[in-house]
Amino acid sequence: MTFENLKLSEALLKAVSEQGYINPTPIQAEAIPIILEGEDLFGCAQTGTGKTAAFSIPIIQLLEKQVGRTRKHGVKALILTPTRELAIQIGECFDAYATHTLITHTVIFGGVSAKPQIDALRRGVDVVIATPGRLLDLNNQGHLSLKDLSFFVLDEADRMLDMGFIHDIRRILPLLPEKRQSLFFSATMPSEIVGLASKILKFPRKIEVTPVSSTVDKIEQHVYFVEKADKRNLLIEVLQQHDIESVLIFSRTKHGADRISKMLNKEGIKADAIHGDKSQTARQRALSNFKSKESKVLIATDIAARGIDVDHLSHVINYDIPNIAETYVHRIGRTGRAGREGMAISFCDTEEVEYLHQIKKLTGAKININDSHNAASKIIMDAFKAMQLPKTMTKAEGTQSASRKKEQPWKRGKKDGKPQSNQGGKSQGQGGKSQSASGKPQQKRDDRRSGSASKSENRRPENRWGKSDRRSGSASGKPAQRGPQRERR
Repeated sequence: MTFENLKLSEALLKAVSEQGYINPTPIQAEAIPIILEGEDLFGCAQTGTGKTAAFSIPIIQLLEKQVGRTRKHGVKALILTPTRELAIQIGECFDAYATHTLITHTVIFGGVSAKPQIDALRRGVDVVIATPGRLLDLNNQGHLSLKDLSFFVLDEADRMLDMGFIHDIRRILPLLPEKRQSLFFSATMPSEIVGLASKILKFPRKIEVTPVSSTVDKIEQHVYFVEKADKRNLLIEVLQQHDIESVLIFSRTKHGADRISKMLNKEGIKADAIHGDKSQTARQRALSNFKSKESKVLIATDIAARGIDVDHLSHVINYDIPNIAETYVHRIGRTGRAGREGMAISFCDTEEVEYLHQIKKLTGAKININDSHNAASKIIMDAFKAMQLPKTMTKAEGTQSASRKKEQPWKRGKKDGKPQSNQGGKSQGQGGKSQSASGKPQQKRDDRRSGSASKSENRRPENRWGKSDRRSGSASGKPAQRGPQRERR
């Protein structure tokens, strides 16, 4: 299939061709016709599969028809994103695809002066690409109205919830008109957002190009088991040994990202860090240096990395393994884009073994284990391998153990469904379950149920199953050990 088969306008086909695209990606091939038909959409696809073009291209075509009929002042499409970087990236897509149309757009986000954004809104735009906080600010100040909206897009919906934007989204929804076309796009589709989607979408068409747990097939995945204190030296070694064209390194914290950047620059490896505490100017400068290949290394936190779209990113390194398995899919999806090969390398310390196990369990992908450097690393590796062992033997043993525990005590002495004889005063079975330590037979269970058991008998207290409870007391009359109280039936 080509873009010409999607019934796009001449202006859009020309713009797409100028970007060097001929064939749509699977998410584009499925989503574009649905959106052009005016239906709500619930779309899921891996990071790097072209979600942005999947909704921006048809929205531009539909808006082009509206503008052609009558040019009304007011925002007609709102695209909500979790981060500034992603908002900027979507804005760049609209720049490219709407270049031969009359459609106008602006990007609004926090961390910078609001004046240029307010000026753009006063001049009038068709499309607003925004982060939730700044959007609400400008709306509360009276600079933005959404009453004439025709299209609403929630991009990276899963990350929106992860970052705590659910309350902002709920405040934005009442500002939108009831009659609109709504689109959900996300790299993963966890169950938490299904409830939110049901409140926003009306009879949506759902497309899922790849499962939530999938990772890009062309990405070669490796893991090094290493102590936390040795990660710095391992990172330098990996960067020096591998033929790395460009690498995105993920840190769990902002402070960690700065520390890694400082350490690499000290070793003569030019690196920049981006995270929420950096100014917008510094973040844009770091991204520009990375995209222009002036620096080959960029360190980022998960939030700041959303929206980083770099051509030919050869490597991703998880300096810290994420504690959410789906985040791993987001991270390594930065490489191996557009059918190209890529490599993802993870450093796993003792505290992260469980995280890696959950990633392996979710994705089912092959992760190559690199040779350990020392005895401590081997211990970490062995702990991970132990988690990966087949569970059949363990489950079988556990089932047998559970069945023994659940087996009713008065049936343990039975054979072939018949009670065994109690000869010579010996107890039934090996454990002597049917007789007390004093040699006196226990009373029948029916007697106990009817309340006929004598309280004056010198025998152990019986538990709820009719067995002598060794923890409850003894035949010698010694005080009972303290323990959980047992009910009598």
